[in-house]
This record gives sequence, C-alpha cells and structure tokens, in this order.
Amino acid sequence: MGILSRKPRPDPPHPRREPRLEGGLTPENLARVFAGCVDYNRRSIAVGGNEALRCELVFIAGMVRMERVSDYVLRPLAQDRALGESGETVAWEKMRSGALYSLSVIERTTLDKAVMDLIDGNCLLLFPGKERALSFNTGTEEKRGIDSPENEVSVKGSRDSFVENLRTNTSLVRRHLKAPELRIAEQIVGRQSLTPVDILWMEGIADPAVVEELERRVENIDIDALLATGNLEEYVADELDTAFPLLQYTERPDRFCYGLCQGRVGVLVEGLPLGYLAPAVMGDFLRAPQDRSENWLAASSLAVLRWLCLLVSLYLPGFYVAMVNFHPEMIPARLALSIMAARRDVPFSTLFETLLLLLAFEVLQEAGLRLPQSIGQTVSILGGLVVGSAAVEARLISPAVLVVVAVAGIAGYTMPSQDLSAALRLWRFLLGVLAGIAGLFGLTVGTAALIGHLAGLESFGVAYLTPFAANGGEQVEGQGVLRQPLPKDKLRPAYLNTGNRRKQR
Repeated sequence: MGILSRKPRPDPPHPRREPRLEGGLTPENLARVFAGCVDYNRRSIAVGGNEALRCELVFIAGMVRMERVSDYVLRPLAQDRALGESGETVAWEKMRSGALYSLSVIERTTLDKAVMDLIDGNCLLLFPGKERALSFNTGTEEKRGIDSPENEVSVKGSRDSFVENLRTNTSLVRRHLKAPELRIAEQIVGRQSLTPVDILWMEGIADPAVVEELERRVENIDIDALLATGNLEEYVADELDTAFPLLQYTERPDRFCYGLCQGRVGVLVEGLPLGYLAPAVMGDFLRAPQDRSENWLAASSLAVLRWLCLLVSLYLPGFYVAMVNFHPEMIPARLALSIMAARRDVPFSTLFETLLLLLAFEVLQEAGLRLPQSIGQTVSILGGLVVGSAAVEARLISPAVLVVVAVAGIAGYTMPSQDLSAALRLWRFLLGVLAGIAGLFGLTVGTAALIGHLAGLESFGVAYLTPFAANGGEQVEGQGVLRQPLPKDKLRPAYLNTGNRRKQR
C-alpha cells in the first residue's frame, strides 16, 4: 500500500549548461573531452623544422579529409623555414594570416567552440601553454550522391533530390534560385545532437511575420536530439490533435524553390533528405509536382480526378455499409439481389466485414513497407490475391465488400501526399463506424465533424481550407481545384500576404 500511495515525483529540471565544457582551450583539456575516443588524433609538429618551436595538431579521423590536412596544413607547416625562425608570436600571426593553404581559418579561445569545430571536420593547431587555437576547414565531403527523387517521381522536371547533407541542400536551392534576395538563417537544435536547422525565404516576397514566427518556434525547441522528422514537425505545427499534415514536405529542390518564390518559408534540417514549406493548406497536398509540367487541361483533369478519389477513398466503405444496412431501397434491384445472394452464407455483419477488410488492408500495407522491397511485393501479392480469393471462396467475406475496400484503397493511393493519405485512412474507419450505427445520418454527422475539424485548423495563421473558406474574415480568391494556364497566373496567393503579389507581367 505504501508503494501504491506514493506521490508521483515531480519532473526533474532540464538545465542548460553554459558553457557546456569547463576548462581552458589546451591540448590536455581536448584530450580529456575525447577520452576513450579511438578516432581522436593528436600530433606534435616541429614548426619549420625547428625542434625548439613545436605545436599540436588535433583532428578527428573520418571527419577530416586526410589529403587536405597533409597538403594544406602539415606540409607548409613543416617545410616553411621562415615560420620556424620567426618565433612563436610571429609564426602564429603568419599562420592566421595565410601562411597555411586553407580556405578559411578562425581563431578559437573557448573549449566549446574548438570542440564543435573538431566535430564539424576542422583541424586545430595549438601552441603549448597558450589557451587559443587556429581552426582550419579540412572537412570531408563524403555523403550520399545526389540522385533522382524516389517518392516524387519526375517525368518532365528536374531529376535532382535533397540529400542528408545540409550544405549540399542549400547549394541545390542556390542553383535553382540565383536571386540575391534569398535569405538563409541557421539555428542549432538539440542539446546532444546539435543539429543545424536552416530557415529559407525570399526577402521582399515572404511575409516577415511568418518568418519571425517560424524562427521563434524553431528556437523554442528544447530537446536532446533532432534526428527524425517528427522532432521538428510536432514542435513547429500549429495543432497536434489532428491527423492532417500542417507542413508540406518535398524531396525535390525545384518544388521547394517554387514554394519559396510563391512566398512560403522553407526549412532544411541536417540529416533529413527533404525540405519543409509553410504555411500549407489542404489544396497543397493534392497538387503533384508534375502538374506545372503538363498541359493545363491535363493537369486540371488530373486534379479533379484526385479530389474525386479523395471522396471515394473517404466515403465509399461507409456509404456501402449505410446502404446495405439501412437504405437498401437506394440500391438498384439487380445489384441488391446480387449483394444479397453473395452475402447469404457469410456469417458476419456488413459493418464487421468492412472494418475487418479495412484493417487487413492496413496490415498488408504496413507489412509491405517494413519488409525489404522484393519480399514486400511478395507479401502484397500473396495477401491481396491468394488470401482475398480464399476468404471469398470460404464464404468468410462477400465479394462486394472486397471490391469496395479495394477500390477505396486504390483511390487513396492517388494522393500525392502520404501524410494526407494516412489521415484519410483514419477518418475512413470513423465514418464507416458511424455509417454502421446510424446509416446516412451517421455519415452526415461524421462529415459535419470532419468539416468542423478542418475549418478549425490553421497553418501559421492561414485557414487550412483556404481558398474554400474565409481567411481572417476575408474571402481569398484563387484556384481551388483547377490549374490556370501559366501565362494567366499572374499573382501570388493572397493568403500568403506576400510583399509583392505580382510574379509576371
């Protein structure tokens, strides 16, 4: 009883140590910080061949490029006789002013800054007894090569995609957007990971209020490590109690740059091969990257098809349950007789059948995603064809329910955003349950709840249903579904509150 009645302990404090590391900037303190690290290297060097004048070279193997350390630092340091004959003070000033062949050199006086430089791939030069160091940029560029996007297939557009290296991603943006108005601000997030997060926007186009708000939210993220997308999304989004995405992400630099030109604010994170755009409304998640590469009539037709597929994926299972259980008069006579004949030997109710198949569909999809690609395809084929056909032949489910769930699932795959597709699958279950309880009335109540939920969402002050709903008491114009011909699309969206709305003559 004593254990059960014990009061819960208060949350422990989360203090931020400043400075993070104690002690002066000396080779001994650096060795103490990296004690037990096999990749930490320290070497004593005679400057200019003068044994009386020695310095310490410190670096982390794997983070530096050995050829750069040898050619740009070690060789001139050992061979320049003038450095060895000039004395410690003069040699220090010469190395800082360009005697060594490095693109950038920074003088460090604190242990914190020096340790961070080592982790970033720099090498340090220190004179014994002096609490200062010269930091040379000798980092390696070893990273995954720029490849074609995997999740956003490019048919007629650019074939490059973001990678895990932040500086590579910002260079990709610079290559697409050469305007000097592009601004890139950086913040460090994560007490242990110390992950760089870059915020990008176009000066004079993006709303300064959105830029400031996004910077404030990123600055307020106080966690141990930013290693996954959720570590950023759930701390930056306006609302957590929703399955619908409030930040748009893309792995294509061209699409990211187009969002910046429209007036949105972008976010790039070290270690994540994608970029975020804010604010985002529901219509953004139904636009595919290739829409602007196709003829406007074809793109508009595909956009209408996606919206229809959204409705089919969301409502078809619930609508089928409501008609069979409560409103059979809505079904044509021949179709009703066919459904009744198929269900004659099935022992389960229509609602249970539908929910069971929807759940099985989710299980198969999850299994296909988690397994290796070749095995995942086998599981999908085995589950969809063999198990589904066997269940129908064994009279465990009716063929009509199998067709309904399959059509709803396939329609959901047309969504360009996987986050939106996941939200639709969750609401599909809820609408199916309501339809099984109260028929079309329950489906109507679920629709009203869904619309109310979407109407209450905002992304950085922009209504989620824009341009279908009013934004700040003012109706926002724009193309909700159809795509305008590009020569006629002269203005940026009004809801982004851009500094310059006109984007072409």
